[in-house]
Amino acid sequence: MKRSKFTEEQLIGILREQDAGAKTADPCRRHGISSATFYAWKARPC
Repeated sequence: MKRSKFTEEQLIGILREQDAGAKTADPCRRHGISSATFYAWKARPC
C-alpha cells in the first residue's frame, strides 16, 4: 500500500480549515489534493 503524503495531524488540519468556514475547493487547491480525496478523508472514521 502506498504511504500517504500527509501525516494524520496534517490531514486533520486540512479538514479543520474547511470546518472553519473555507470553501472546500480552497484548502484542496492550497494543499494539492482533489475534492474526492478530501471527502474520502472526511468520511474516514477517526
